[in-house]
Amino acid sequence: MKLIKTVLLALCVAAASSARAEEMSFRVVGLNSGGCGASCPQVIAAQGEIGEATPDAFLAFVRENARGGNVRGIVLLDSPGGKVVASMELGQALRKLGMAVIVARPAANQSRTMALVSGRCYSACVYALMGGRKRVIPAQSSVGVHRMFNFSTNFDMAEGGFVRERNLDDGGMLQTLSRYAAMMGVSTELVKLAERTSPDRLYMLTGADIARWRLGSRNL
Repeated sequence: MKLIKTVLLALCVAAASSARAEEMSFRVVGLNSGGCGASCPQVIAAQGEIGEATPDAFLAFVRENARGGNVRGIVLLDSPGGKVVASMELGQALRKLGMAVIVARPAANQSRTMALVSGRCYSACVYALMGGRKRVIPAQSSVGVHRMFNFSTNFDMAEGGFVRERNLDDGGMLQTLSRYAAMMGVSTELVKLAERTSPDRLYMLTGADIARWRLGSRNL
């Protein structure tokens, strides 16, 4: 399941903090729904940074855990970002499986049943979110975008060693992201906004932005 490998395969995004986030992991959690006990509906919680292996890991997790029982076609998404190509691949997997996505996370210290608390979907995560059959962004959750970039390492004689440089897109990725967004039913204006925003900051989407650019709704 390799999507649009033609442009900047190593493309990555800055995390929300200087510390490197843990790679995305998945678990099945039960929704606390009025004393339903063992019959509570279950959803998939996806938390962490989206890496190159994430799309395949997600599909493997679904095959292993989502058959039968009370598992619903809903993913709780909470991510600081990651690799943009992998994020698009994850989005395509979500769409193919017909899953709804909620930007939220399980409340802490809840194992079998839980309530939802605010989540985040920053940078490349937005392209995974786009793949949801239905996309829900509760008012307390946050979504932020910025320009995509990648890193390269070159030897610089003047510097006396290897230098890590950040490279910005020359326009090819904008076209790729715009085609992907249109395929997922999201306005390409959102991609244009992201690519106009410095990679050193996040543009935090308002409720009006989310509705205008068809990224999602407040309610499931």
